[in-house]
Amino acid sequence: MTTAPQELTVTIGDVSRTLPTVRAGGMGRVPLVEFIGDSEFTKAVAQEMVALIPDGTEVLLTVVTNALPLTHELSDRSGLPYVCARKKRRTYMQQPLIQDVPSMTLGVAETLWLDGPHAERLNGKRVTIVQDVVASGGTAQALARLVERAGGTVAGYLAAFRQGTPTLDVIALQDLPRTLS
Repeated sequence: MTTAPQELTVTIGDVSRTLPTVRAGGMGRVPLVEFIGDSEFTKAVAQEMVALIPDGTEVLLTVVTNALPLTHELSDRSGLPYVCARKKRRTYMQQPLIQDVPSMTLGVAETLWLDGPHAERLNGKRVTIVQDVVASGGTAQALARLVERAGGTVAGYLAAFRQGTPTLDVIALQDLPRTLS
């Protein structure tokens, strides 16, 4: 019996990280990318990604998860503002846009919430959607619907890592194996 690798090493610039692999739904073992709590890795990835931001981008959009520190670093380096959708409604939200995520690679259905004042910051703007890892593209498509509903235009999709073959044209620094099992 063959055992799936328990880790995978990635290198961005001069920073390497050994990523543990975890079971993810029916996908088998996948590398776990963590930006939260790893400033050195996050900064290295953002430094390489800033050159990949599509021309004409006026605002970055992400979801409050592992991609948030990455998007913050991209914003800092590029000078572009960013907006975050959330996975839960907050009591302070004013007239939020709500968007279901139709299919999740990890097998978890989710809903995205974009506060009304944040949605206004996308109106009339060219928006690049930023994620840590894109596999199927379901979350990116849900974010794109929020952009369109807010009156913005999607300029492109940007990710640190692409895993498999998403249904969207995603610009990524590196490809990860779809599964390691």
